[in-house]
Amino acid sequence: MANQLKKIAKQAKGYKYVLLVMRHAKTEAFNAHGDFERELQDKGLKQAKKVAKALEAMNLVPDQIDCSNAVRARQTCERMLKVFGDGPKVSYVKALYDDGMQAVFDALGSCKDKRRVLMVIGHEPTVSMACQWLAGKQSAQENLDLLNLGMGTATVAVFGSNAPLRKWDTHDADLIGLLNPKDL
Repeated sequence: MANQLKKIAKQAKGYKYVLLVMRHAKTEAFNAHGDFERELQDKGLKQAKKVAKALEAMNLVPDQIDCSNAVRARQTCERMLKVFGDGPKVSYVKALYDDGMQAVFDALGSCKDKRRVLMVIGHEPTVSMACQWLAGKQSAQENLDLLNLGMGTATVAVFGSNAPLRKWDTHDADLIGLLNPKDL
């Protein structure tokens, strides 16, 4: 898998702008206070840290993170920030919990041109559906096939383009790869 990470890192370096779309890490199955309040399990905390370390090693620490404001997504982000440090600007966005795919496109649309790497942390099925819509013709079929199955917890889709993130539209970005915490 180390070769795969190097390959993704090398490809990402070739693009001016990178988008990381991540599903939150592993959570408890049920919370008495409802879905919004579900918390990460120990496995989820480990997944988030592992993914953050891999992204850091690949020089893909985000400039900005737009994260769902659901507890499990916030906990995923907070755990990753322990690795990333104070570099990323973080926004907790209710729409990434409530509003489906449009919220991912809204995050792109509001991204300033000075931001090179944007990370969006959200939920299934929204994240995998948005990724399918973003993936352009240069995307590897095997990655598209995996997206059709849905994104597992703490999985990250890595996209690249030379156009500013705010200008991305459907099928405009290259899906460079998928990072699964099991493989890191």
